[in-house]
Amino acid sequence: MFLLRKCIVTILFSWLFIGPLKAQLNNITISGLVKEKSNTAPIAYVNIIVKNAKDSSFVAGTVSNEEGRFSIANIKPGNYLISYTYTGFLITQQPLLVGSLSAFINLGIIALESEEQQLKEVVVNSKQDNLNNKLDKKTYSIAANISQAGGSVLQALKNLPGITTGQDGKVALRGSDKVAILIDGKQTALTGFGGQTGLDNIPASAIERIEIINNPSAKYDANGNAGIINIIYKKNKQEGFNGKLGFATGLGAIWEKKENLPNIRPQYQGTPKINPSLSLNYRKNKTNLFLQSDWLYTETLNKNEFVTRTYNDGTIINSQLKRNRNTHFFNNSFGIDWNINEQNSLTLSGFYGTEKIIDRGDQPFFNKDYSSRNRLWQFLEDELKTTVVASAIYQHKFKEAGHVLNMGFNYTFHREDEKYNFVNTLSTSVGLDSFKLLSDEHVADFNVDYTKPLKHGRIETGLKFRYRDIPTNMQFKPGVNSPLDVNAGGEATYSEIIPAVYSNYIYESNRIEAELGLRIEYVDLQYKVNPNHNTYKSDGYNYTQPFPNIRLAYKLNEQNKLSFFFNRRVDRPNEVDIRIFPKYDDAELIKVGNPALSPQFTNSFELGYKTNTKKGYFYTALYHRKTNGTITRIATQVPPSTLIYTVFQNAGKSSNTGIEMVLQHDFSKAFSFNTNLNIYQNLIEAFTVLNKYPVPSVYSANKEVYTSGNLKINALFHLPKQTDIQLTSIYLAPDIIPQGKIGTRFSVDLGIKKRIQQNKGELFLNATDILNTLQIQKDLVGNGFNLTSTDYYETQVFRIGYSYKF
Repeated sequence: MFLLRKCIVTILFSWLFIGPLKAQLNNITISGLVKEKSNTAPIAYVNIIVKNAKDSSFVAGTVSNEEGRFSIANIKPGNYLISYTYTGFLITQQPLLVGSLSAFINLGIIALESEEQQLKEVVVNSKQDNLNNKLDKKTYSIAANISQAGGSVLQALKNLPGITTGQDGKVALRGSDKVAILIDGKQTALTGFGGQTGLDNIPASAIERIEIINNPSAKYDANGNAGIINIIYKKNKQEGFNGKLGFATGLGAIWEKKENLPNIRPQYQGTPKINPSLSLNYRKNKTNLFLQSDWLYTETLNKNEFVTRTYNDGTIINSQLKRNRNTHFFNNSFGIDWNINEQNSLTLSGFYGTEKIIDRGDQPFFNKDYSSRNRLWQFLEDELKTTVVASAIYQHKFKEAGHVLNMGFNYTFHREDEKYNFVNTLSTSVGLDSFKLLSDEHVADFNVDYTKPLKHGRIETGLKFRYRDIPTNMQFKPGVNSPLDVNAGGEATYSEIIPAVYSNYIYESNRIEAELGLRIEYVDLQYKVNPNHNTYKSDGYNYTQPFPNIRLAYKLNEQNKLSFFFNRRVDRPNEVDIRIFPKYDDAELIKVGNPALSPQFTNSFELGYKTNTKKGYFYTALYHRKTNGTITRIATQVPPSTLIYTVFQNAGKSSNTGIEMVLQHDFSKAFSFNTNLNIYQNLIEAFTVLNKYPVPSVYSANKEVYTSGNLKINALFHLPKQTDIQLTSIYLAPDIIPQGKIGTRFSVDLGIKKRIQQNKGELFLNATDILNTLQIQKDLVGNGFNLTSTDYYETQVFRIGYSYKF
C-alpha cells in the first residue's frame, strides 16, 4: 500500500514523456526469383506489382533482371497483393503479409505457368509489431529526450523504461545491475567489458538512439543476465556534405543541500558544464566519410555523504565524505564506408577518447556527539583514461536481398593511469600517503555473421573469438601512521580467451512469431598474481557452456498479442571485480577484489501481453530470473580495527521476479502521455562466505526477501511555433542492497525545445531535479557494525543549448 500511495502521489504531481520510437521496421525489402515452371529457366523482365490488399491501390513495382531476380525496397508492414505479369504466362497473384521481425523477406522461387496451366497460391506470412521489431528490442531517440539534453548518456538512461541509475554510475535494468553495455553493437573498454564504467562521461550529444534488449538472442554475447543496453553513435548518410554543430552549457549545485562539517574545504557550488559537439558527413559515389567529435567539461559535487558507523563495542564514528570533481572528456568517432561494388562493401572506423578526472576530497571523522575530531583525511586523485578503438567490417551481399555475410575485426586499447595522494591528519601526527596504478587493457575481437532470409523468416549463424589481456601494476608509498597495506601492491595480469558459435532460426506466420537460438561459449580466464602477495594467489577458471534462447509470440488478433521468452545467460567477473589491489574511495571503507570469484549463471523467463489502440499501446510483462553463484560485495570488519573491507564474493542463489507495465497514449496532436511501472521482488537465499582480505573473516546472512519498484510518468506538450515541453518524474521505492537497504529516491526534470531557422536550428532549456529532492540513503549491517549514510551529491543542473544542421 505504501508503494501504491507513493505511485498515486507521483502521478498527481507531474507527467513526463520519453519519446520512444515505435521501433517498427518501416523499410522492409522483399525479393524473389521468377522461373518458368516447366523447365525452371529464369524469366527476365517480368512485371512485379505490389498493391494494397484493402483497395488494390498501387504501392510499388519493378521488373525482374536477366537472371529472373527482383527486389522491392521500402515496403511498410501491412497486408498486400503481389502480382507477376509476363506475356504468354498466366497472371499470378498472391497475398503478402509484411511483418516486422525481418528487414528482408525472401519469397524464394516464383514459378510461372504457361496460359494453359493453373498456378497454385503461394502465401507469405509476416506481421507488424508496434512496440518492437524483434520481439525484445525497444528503441529510444536521444533527440526526443529534451529534459536530459546537454548531459551524459548515464543521465539520459534514467528516463527510459525499466532502467534505474545510481550515483556510483551503476545502471540497473528491472532491478538488476548485471547489464551488458554495448556501443554500436560491440563491447568496448569505454563502457567496460561486463562493467558499466564511463557512461557518465559519454556526452548524450554524440548519441543517436539507445536500444533496450531485455531478452537478447544467441547472436549476442552471453554476458549480462538483466539484458543489454546498446548505445548507437550518430552517423549521417545523406548525399553530399552535411553536418551538425551544437553547444550546451549549464550550472549545477546552485543551492547547498547540506552544509559541511567544521574546518574542511568548501563544497562545490555553481558548477559549470560545457559541451560543444560537431558532426560531419560527406557522401559521394561509392564512399561515405563521417566524423563525430564531442568535448564535455564538468565540475561536480560528485559526493557529499554523511555517515554514522556504530560498532558492537559501543564505538560511534561520524564522518562526512565530500568529493569535488573536475572532468574533461574528449572523444572522436570517425571512419569511411566504401561500397566496392554492388555485392561488397568495407567500413573502416576508429575512436579516440580521453577522460581526465581530478578529485579533491575531504573526510573528517568525529566522535558520537561531534565534540572531538578524531582525524581528517584529505585526498587528491588524478586519473587519466585513454581509449583507442579500431574496427574493420567487410560485408558481402549475395544476389538475394538480405542474404549477407559479415566479417569484422575490432581492437580496443584502454589505459588507466591513476595517482592518489592523501594527507592523514591525526591529533599527534600528519602523514602523506600515496599510490599509483597503471593498467593497460588490450582486447581483440574477430567475428563472422551469416544471414539468409527465408519465405517465413530467416536463419542467422556465426562465430566469434575474443582475446583480452590486462597487465596491472600498483605501487604504494606509505607515510606516518598509514592505513595503507604496502604488501598488497605489486603486479597482476588478467588474461581471457573466449571462442563462441551461435545459430538462430526466426519464423513468422499469420499467427505465430518465433525465434530459437543456441550459443555455445568456451571461456578460459587466468589471473596471475605477484607471488609475494600477502593474501591472494594466482587463480582462474574455464568452462564450456550452452546458452539457449526461445522467443515465441501468438497473435490473438490485429490488436492483441501474447509473447513468451526464455534465455540462459552468464555474468563473468570483470577485471576490477577480481583486482587484488585495495581502493580507498573512503578512508575507512576499502574495496578489494577476489581472484577466486566465479561466474554467475542465470535462467530468465518472461510472459508478455501487448494491445494496440488507435492512439497508443499498452504492454505488460511478468518476468522471473533465477541466479546461481550470485556476485555481490560483502563488507566485514575485524576488531580492534574499525576499518571495513568490502570484497566481491559468490553469495549462493538469488532471484528477481516482477511485473513491468508500459502505457502510451496520444491524447491529441498537442499532448502525449507515457508511463512505466515496474514492481519486483528480490530474494537472496541464506549464505556463508569467507573474506580472506586482510585477514580471514567469516560472514553469514539469513534469507532475505524485499519488494521494490519504480514509477516513471511522462508527458510531452507540442505547442505552437514548433515548441515542445517535456516534463519527467521518477519515483524509486526502497530496495535491498548487499547487506542492507537503500531508501526512497524521487526527482522531477523539465525540458523545453524550439525549432528555428526552418528546422535547421534548435534551442533547448532544461533542468534536472528541479525540486532538489534527490538523495541516497543507505543502511548497511555487517559482522560487528551498522552503517547509515545519506549522500547529498549534486543532482540539480540547469542547461541551455543550441544546435544547427547544415
